[in-house]
Order: sequence, then structure tokens, then C-alpha cells
Amino acid sequence: MTTAEHANVEPAEIDKFSALAHNWWDEQGEFRTLHQINPHRLQWIRSHVDLQDKAVLDIGCGGGILAEAMAKAGARVTGIDLADASLQVARLHALDSHLDIDYRLVSAERLARETPAAFDVITCMEMLEHVPEPASIIRAAARMLRPDGWLFVSTINRNLKAYLLAIVGAEYLLRLLPKGTHDYAKFLQPSALCAMARDCGLEAVDLAGVEYNPLTQRFRLTDDASVNYLLALRHIR
Repeated sequence: MTTAEHANVEPAEIDKFSALAHNWWDEQGEFRTLHQINPHRLQWIRSHVDLQDKAVLDIGCGGGILAEAMAKAGARVTGIDLADASLQVARLHALDSHLDIDYRLVSAERLARETPAAFDVITCMEMLEHVPEPASIIRAAARMLRPDGWLFVSTINRNLKAYLLAIVGAEYLLRLLPKGTHDYAKFLQPSALCAMARDCGLEAVDLAGVEYNPLTQRFRLTDDASVNYLLALRHIR
């Protein structure tokens, strides 16, 4: 890896997810919210593009929750992550699920140099708020995306409501996530993310919010992007 690539890795974040790797597929464990959100993420992606036989890259794939769902939808999936323990879990689960997914221990920046314009669809979910330089990830994704491809990103907005719900509420009150999962300083407003994308020749074509109802304990997609949100991007035409 280059120095720039090392600078875009937070060792404490890798250690944190590595320590929890054995729980990736425990639907009642630390990653239960990802399991609950996953059908909505997949539905939103498929509302924009048919995944059948598409070359798909999942950046920050973790234990493979979204990667497996896209593979089951007919995509040819590559998943990348820098937490080797998570990738080992992902590979074993894919084997048990009889799914052919190419999991690789490589940074997005390095893969972008090796495989420019190689993917029809790229996803980067709940990952940008865990790296020092999210713009570097967006640049790498833009380089790997084919001219008519789609980039789907999800992250957390940066405002008081997002702090209260995503950190105070989710981590300390409802205990949906382990304490310390998120750092408010790394949250991104959609406008900031769109500016990063424009600098790479990408434009936003759709935005959706993800809302959690503590009474029903269910997630749903909404038009309110004030906390968690999904952004669909394509090359500027």
C-alpha cells in the first residue's frame, strides 16, 4: 500500500470490526441493524438497476451481508475490506450459502489502479463515516465505475438530530449499536458528499432517507434524509 492508502485507514476501526467479526451473521447480535436494513438497501438498489449478471463491487463489505444479497439477485459480486477477520467470515458464509463471491483484502484506492472502469454497480454502505478521507473512496469508486454504471452510498447526515438519534439514541439509549460505533466528526451532509462526487465527475440522481421506528423496531425508506440516507450517483453526462 502507498502512504496515501495507509492514511485512509483508521487502525482502531479495523480492530473494532475485527473483534466483532464472529458476530457478522448473528441476526440478534451487534450487527442486527444491518440485517434489518439490508432488505431495504437491496430494494432501493434494485429500483434503479437490474443486478442480473452485473459486475458489482461492494466496498467495505464486512461479513458479506449486502454482498450475498446482491449475489442472490444474480450479480457477479466482488467484496473488498481491510479487516481480514471479517473477510474470513464472509468467505465461509458464502461457501455455506453456495454463493460464488470474490472477497479480497485490498483498499478501494489500490483496486482502482488495478481495475479502472471494471464495474457496472458499486456499493459503499455504512462505511464512509469510518474512514479519515471519504473523498478518496469516492474518487476510487468513480474510477472503477463504467460510464453507464451506478454508485450507491449510504452514510449518516451531520446535524444535531443525527447526533441525538444515531449516537445518543442508537448507541446509548436503545443499544442498537455498540457504544463508540460512530464518531460525529465523521458524519457527512448530503451536500458535502455531492460536492465530493462532482469533483470526481459524478452527480447525484436520487436521495432517500432511512428511518427507524423504536416502537415497531423496524426500518423503512422515507423522503427524510436528515439522519441516515442513501445516495445514488452516476457519471455526469
